[in-house]
Amino acid sequence: MTQSDPATPGGRNAAFRFIFVCALMNAVSFGIMIPVLPNLIKSFVGGDTAHASEISMVFSVSWGLMQFFCGPILGMLSDRIGRRPVLLISFFGLAIDFVFMTFAPTLAWLFIGRIINGATAASFSTANAYVADVTAPEARAKTFGMMGAAFSFGFLIGPVMGGFLAGGAMQHLIGNFALRLPFLVAGVLTAINWLYGYFILPESLPVERRMTRFDWARANPVGSLGFLKAHGSLLGLATTGFLFQISHTVLPSIFVLYAGYRYHWGSDIVGLTLLLTGLLGILVQTRLVGPVVGRIGERGSLLLGTLGGALGFALYGFAPNGWAYVAAAPVFALINFVQPGLQGLMTRRVGPQEQGRLQGANQSLQGIASILGPLVFNGAFTYAVLHDATLHAPGLPIFISSSLMLTAFFLAVKVGRPLEPAAALA
Repeated sequence: MTQSDPATPGGRNAAFRFIFVCALMNAVSFGIMIPVLPNLIKSFVGGDTAHASEISMVFSVSWGLMQFFCGPILGMLSDRIGRRPVLLISFFGLAIDFVFMTFAPTLAWLFIGRIINGATAASFSTANAYVADVTAPEARAKTFGMMGAAFSFGFLIGPVMGGFLAGGAMQHLIGNFALRLPFLVAGVLTAINWLYGYFILPESLPVERRMTRFDWARANPVGSLGFLKAHGSLLGLATTGFLFQISHTVLPSIFVLYAGYRYHWGSDIVGLTLLLTGLLGILVQTRLVGPVVGRIGERGSLLLGTLGGALGFALYGFAPNGWAYVAAAPVFALINFVQPGLQGLMTRRVGPQEQGRLQGANQSLQGIASILGPLVFNGAFTYAVLHDATLHAPGLPIFISSSLMLTAFFLAVKVGRPLEPAAALA
């Protein structure tokens, strides 16, 4: 098994390269299902778009509930036993979910897979804790931007693969199983990622820096909120991230159904659109985050991202046709400044033994966002579709998301001030 010493600069660089590859492979496998899962659900309900939106909402809410309760446990567990074992648990749960998606004969079986995945999903948050372990505080915003690029690149490749595998050409070759083929491929990729993590990925958290004992009394959502509140402005920053997370669920929740309904796009066009937005995200994260954060700081990056996201969502909601939607993508790409700035500010406020707990708390909040987001956005989209003859507002859920991002901007103005150098904990 390859090992690197994160205490040395060379070890830090090597460890980051390992986790970057891990995150990239995970994002590709996850991204494959994005343009396909809503249509798979739709196939179970006779092609009814409104009903498929409701079922998607139930699935997303259930997944979010599991995240809400299990996120703090996995986060604290990574502080106690290390990041690598928790990543392996997460990859295994995702692989099981893809097996269910590939072979599920009914919606009930599909639901079981989603529950298993929700209970074990901690790859993104644990990867962030891993980055905090191996990166100096002053370099974290840029490094989190590179991690965002890994996720974006995965979501760039994944949806295109998913759209192609489930598209018309594959349907002509293998019939209805084309709708399941993307999940089979994603499951294989996830299994490969598990093997990579087991045999190659080094541990980032040395034994001497780990939490001395696992405290069940604090490994719960209430304990996580208390942890955030106890660290000064951390709660305000977490709330800013929470608003971002809710708003960010709008496109995963409704985009495939929305684009098909409003612009009459198939899975191939959806995949190409996600390819474009992914490329723009990578450009921001790899080329712009470092220089921009160096010039305007982590707080400035957070403000730029939240304001750009608010404007980008508004333009998406107003777009009367597909070309107008695509034209708004460069503005929306500014939202990629949010996470590097936010993570950079938050990870400075806790010590190395609590990075996992911080990310677990964020994961729990993401679980709440995954519950509220689909309830709000799928509900709003279903309402807009059912009342389209009088309302004429299919973009209603996207406008709601824009208002949440604008609220996040004003909150970030207040709570996003950096710590004094002497107060930084990590």
